[in-house]
Amino acid sequence: MNFSIFATVFISVFALLSFYVSKRFINKLDFKLKTKSYLNIFLIFNFFGILLYMLSRYVISVPNFLNFLFSISIGVIFLLFLTTVFYDVFHFILKISPLNNSRRDFFKKTLDVGAVGLASTITTTATYGAKDITLEKINIPIKNLQQEYKIVQISDVHVGGLIKKDFVLDVVNTINTLNADIVVITGDLIDTKLDYIKESIRELSNIKSTYGTYFIAGNHEYFHGLKQIISYVNSLGIKVLENENVYIGQKDAGFYLAGVYDVMGYRIKQYQPDIKKALKGIKDNPTVLLAHQPKFIHEVPKSVDLVLSGHTHGGQIFPFNYLVNLAQPYIKGLHSHNSNTQIYVNRGTGFWGPPMRLGASAEITEITLVKSE
Repeated sequence: MNFSIFATVFISVFALLSFYVSKRFINKLDFKLKTKSYLNIFLIFNFFGILLYMLSRYVISVPNFLNFLFSISIGVIFLLFLTTVFYDVFHFILKISPLNNSRRDFFKKTLDVGAVGLASTITTTATYGAKDITLEKINIPIKNLQQEYKIVQISDVHVGGLIKKDFVLDVVNTINTLNADIVVITGDLIDTKLDYIKESIRELSNIKSTYGTYFIAGNHEYFHGLKQIISYVNSLGIKVLENENVYIGQKDAGFYLAGVYDVMGYRIKQYQPDIKKALKGIKDNPTVLLAHQPKFIHEVPKSVDLVLSGHTHGGQIFPFNYLVNLAQPYIKGLHSHNSNTQIYVNRGTGFWGPPMRLGASAEITEITLVKSE
C-alpha cells in the first residue's frame, strides 16, 4: 500500500512537471511547429524514462546503460522545470515592458534561444559534474585535544544502480593516499539489496588507516535489510558504531569516536538512535560523533565537540539545496552549532537518483583535528 501511494505521488509530480514544461516553455517558443513537436515528443519519452527508472529501482532489473538513461530523465525534467521558471519570469517582464513590437519580437527570439541553450548547458554541466570528486581539506580546532589526528570522511556513496565496484575502488585508492588515522563512513553506503553488491562493498576492506574504519547506518540502509548490512560490514573489519563509542589514539592523548543509528529508526520503531547510550562511559576527552542526518544535532549535548554528518548531498542539484534546508539545519561544510559543538556536513561521495551534480560537487573530506588555541 505504501509503495502504491509513493508510486502515485511520484508519477503525478513528474507528470505535472512535464505538462508545465510543455505548456509554459516548449509551446511558447518562437520555433517552427515541427521543431516544437519534436521537443514535446522528447518530453514524452523523457517521462517514460522516469517511469522506467522507478520500475528499475523497485520492480525489475535492467542493464546498467539503461539504468543510466532512465535515471538521467529525472535530472533532465528537474532542470527543464528550473529553465521554464526562469523563462516564465523573463517572458512576463518582456510582455509588460514598454517596447515596440519589433524590439519585443527580437528580445523574445533571443530569450527563446537563450533558454534552450541554458537548458542544454546546465544539463551537460550537471551530468559532467557527477564524475568529479573533490578532496576537501579542513582543519578543525578541538578543545583539550592533546595531539593532532587526521580523519578521512566519506558519506552517501549509494553503491548500487550506477555506482559499482570501479567507483568504490577509486574511492579506496584515493583514501589510501591520505595516510589517515581513521576513516569514517557516515551512512547511505548501500542503495540496493546487499546480495547484488557484496563484491563492491568488499573493496572497502582494503582501506588503510592507523586506527581503523568506522561506519554508521544512514536512512537508505533501513530500506535494504539493516541487520544483514551491519553484520556484513562488520565482517569486513569495519566497525559499525551502533549507539556506542570507541577510544581512538594513544592513552590519555586521544579522543572518543561515537556513532548513532539514523533518525529513520524513530519512524520504523527499530534501531533508534540513543545519544545517551552512545556517549556512555565517555570521560573528559574530546568527543567526535557520527550521525547521518544533520538534524540530529538538536539531540546532541554540548559535551560533544564535533558531529560528522552527510545525507544532504549539498543539495546535489542547485537550487534543490534550498528545499533540503527546509528539513535539515545545515547543508554542507563546517558550522558552529553552539559555543562548544561544531558540525561538518559532507556533500556526499556518490549521488542518488540522476547522475548529476550542479553547484555541489561530490567530496572526500580530509579533516585534521587540531589543538584549539
